Amino acid sequence: MAALKRVSACFCFLRRSASVLFNRNPAVQKLGKWTNLLNISAVSLAVGAGLCAVPFTQVENLSHDSLVRRAASLVTNSSSTFLSQTTLALIDAFTAYAKAVHTLIALQRRYLASLGKLTSAEEDSIWQVIIGQRAEVSDRQDECKRFESTWESAVRLCEMAAEASYTSGAEQASITVRTNIQVAQSQVEEVRKLLVDANKKLAETKVMEIQRMAEYASSLEKNKDDEDIPEAYLRED
Repeated sequence: MAALKRVSACFCFLRRSASVLFNRNPAVQKLGKWTNLLNISAVSLAVGAGLCAVPFTQVENLSHDSLVRRAASLVTNSSSTFLSQTTLALIDAFTAYAKAVHTLIALQRRYLASLGKLTSAEEDSIWQVIIGQRAEVSDRQDECKRFESTWESAVRLCEMAAEASYTSGAEQASITVRTNIQVAQSQVEEVRKLLVDANKKLAETKVMEIQRMAEYASSLEKNKDDEDIPEAYLRED
């Protein structure tokens, strides 16, 4: 009611002001066709002011427990996002490392299979490629370590967020973030098997390389000794 009274008073004031203005000013009297427009504008202004004075909704008073639960839910959402991003980065890093290792293995085995059959220029060219691939493997390995450290921090953060959510009463948020932790750990462990397999094959290739190089050196030494034997000792008596 008070708002409606203010609307009525405002409208009356604007109407009287418009009447005085048009009655006292002859020049303005000629613009009578604009009088209705002014009155309409006054009504619109007054009604708008009245509507602004009437509250449409009433904000609910939130308790401290409710605010804490909402804040805990926001923390779990943010930590889950951090975990998902670091998990994706770590999986990509593991995959890239395994691919680089398998490429290195293929190059080394190709070189060992061609040992003794290559020219000096061809051997140097292959070794340059192998050296470059070894550097690539080293870089990928450093990247895996860096992302794995960040991922482990994300897991710890999610665990703390889950505990905080549980103690604050946001049980559902706690359950959700713990589920996300389990899924992330499962995905990482599955991809980690690629690294174990790649490193195992790389170690096998290293042993093969040592054996093959020893055999090749032995054959070169034997050929050299045969060349040093006098021709007379090679002829039959």
